[in-house]
Amino acid sequence: MNPQEHELTYPWAETPAPGTIITLRPGVHWLRMRLPFALDHINLWLLDDEIEVDGSLRRGWTVIDCGITSDETKAAWEKLFDTAFEGRPLLRLIATHFHPDHLGLAHWLTRGGERERWRVRLWMSAAEYAFGRFLSAGTNETAGEDAAAHFRRHGLSDPEALAKVRARGSGYYPKLVPAVPRSFHRISDGDEIAIGRAGSRRIFRAIVGYGHSPEHVSLYCAEDKLLVSGDMVLPRISTNVSVFDVEPEGNPLPRYLRSLDHYLMLPADTLVLPSHGKPFIGLHRRVAQQHAHHQARLEEVYAACATPKSAAEIVPVLFNRELDLHQTTFALGESLAHLHALWYEGRLARIDDGGVWRFTQA
Repeated sequence: MNPQEHELTYPWAETPAPGTIITLRPGVHWLRMRLPFALDHINLWLLDDEIEVDGSLRRGWTVIDCGITSDETKAAWEKLFDTAFEGRPLLRLIATHFHPDHLGLAHWLTRGGERERWRVRLWMSAAEYAFGRFLSAGTNETAGEDAAAHFRRHGLSDPEALAKVRARGSGYYPKLVPAVPRSFHRISDGDEIAIGRAGSRRIFRAIVGYGHSPEHVSLYCAEDKLLVSGDMVLPRISTNVSVFDVEPEGNPLPRYLRSLDHYLMLPADTLVLPSHGKPFIGLHRRVAQQHAHHQARLEEVYAACATPKSAAEIVPVLFNRELDLHQTTFALGESLAHLHALWYEGRLARIDDGGVWRFTQA
């Protein structure tokens, strides 16, 4: 958790219950869905919209992000369709990135839920769409063994944990994201997206960020000083930045920190709409906190590597608490991201110690 959270301002004390909304600005609404993880919720955003369909303007909604595929999430959406949507259709769905809590129900929402009320387009970046399509297909039969081999190579030796990683295999993502729409509308860095009714449209500019996912899209409206930050800027927790088996020698942490600096070009009093936690003001302060946090973590990791350490041995250095399997895989990935940042910087050397990579001060 963020020990300097008091430096941020939270304009709303309450959070929306599943199936309900809180209005933040005219035409901008906050909703929240539950998640079956330690991070137990995701924020989603409902925007009043109007677009041209078959030569005439149609009023409806744009939704940003989805929630995972589950009966509970579907029921919450069905309640919203019957209440908050006020009888108007979804016009488009925007996904910030491919992670299950953001993309999980895209196939269902774009078809209009259980009653298939509409057909609309999914909007997202190309890299995120491709990753989601690939993982949702579940075609990598060696995914479980690939992940286990990666973690074992970096020091995870507990047989039970490795067995659970193997068992999770390629079926974990498709369980939460069983399908991805077969076509999409591409969002690229700098694209401008007009959302709102004719005469009062908001222009949102896409800001692509790296490190958390391949091509994460945040959206900024200059007129309202409003930032839909996705997972790139979160108020209470640090964004996960990890190295996994799909890119085993990746170096995502410097990419993430460079991406954060782009938000310093926005006004300091921007209202940030994050995917987790509550909307807040204090964007520049939060960026500075994240830089300081990761710099401190890098120094802790460097000091620990006075004697050779694997990523698994760095986990308790960075995470001084008990972790379940889901948390352990992310913690190990994040530990490795910090080790790789120091390794690529030349401050650490990597050595092969009987099939386990260990890192030591260079």
